[in-house]
Amino acid sequence: MITRRRFLQGMGAGVLVALYSAFHGAFVEPMLLQRVKRDQMSLPNWPSGFKLRIVALADVHACEPWMGNDRIGKIVDQANRLEPDIIVLLGDYLTSLEDVKRYTAPREWAPIFSQLSARVGVFAILGNHDWWDDEEAQRRGEGPTAVREAFEANGILVLENDAVRVEKDGVGFWVAGLGDQLAFPPNTLYGRDHWRGLDDLPGTLAKVETEEPVILLAHEPDIFPRVPERVSLTLSGHTHGGQVRLLGWSPVVPSAFGNRYAYGHVMEGGRHLLVSGGLGMSVMPLRFGMRPEINLIEVG
Repeated sequence: MITRRRFLQGMGAGVLVALYSAFHGAFVEPMLLQRVKRDQMSLPNWPSGFKLRIVALADVHACEPWMGNDRIGKIVDQANRLEPDIIVLLGDYLTSLEDVKRYTAPREWAPIFSQLSARVGVFAILGNHDWWDDEEAQRRGEGPTAVREAFEANGILVLENDAVRVEKDGVGFWVAGLGDQLAFPPNTLYGRDHWRGLDDLPGTLAKVETEEPVILLAHEPDIFPRVPERVSLTLSGHTHGGQVRLLGWSPVVPSAFGNRYAYGHVMEGGRHLLVSGGLGMSVMPLRFGMRPEINLIEVG
């Protein structure tokens, strides 16, 4: 039989656990040194013996105090120390988080990202927040965005429905990048009552001119059911792993597919998707059970 004293003790312990969890999720875990999440993959139709080392950075959401320029600099240094063949930036550099100390502009941190170094190159795509939080681009109803202009001014290639062929050790492959799938929310300014994306998957893949492997960068993973087996690997961000993740499950995922594409390495048939847990935060300044991460993908 549970006595009143034991009941109150249990209630008190529960409250303490809840308070600790809230404190840890809001003030500790978001600021933890980002871990390196490692995935090793054998992909179909990949050249025999060809090894590729990919570092992916997703969902930085630059702002102070959560993701200031000093922290971005440390992330860049950490990525470089992994000695990647290519580095991919998977979108969402801007943020609409409220109660931040200061929003930082692309012109401040683009030069920091320009210090990324990889044997083959650095490739970027844009995310939904790079459109949503760019008032000028939203007003015009078109790009270029401030993020794209700042990156290109600092020598970083931004792919929007484009593909480039590159080589490592004499072996060629393609890096393709989609335009954002949620660039323009519904509004009355342009007489739209639905989302307008800028992604063109068929047009992007049409620019791949050889049968060599293709790595596709797509900020939102929801495109994955439409990605053909011709693509060796799709890399996405956007979900932050749900930002709160308990026992491999996230209660809220910004995806029409829920937890199906919330986080990690997903295989469907002969197709492969890697969804990064990302580095920053959106909606709420909270991460719990989903530590900030840099992704290291070793293929071959």
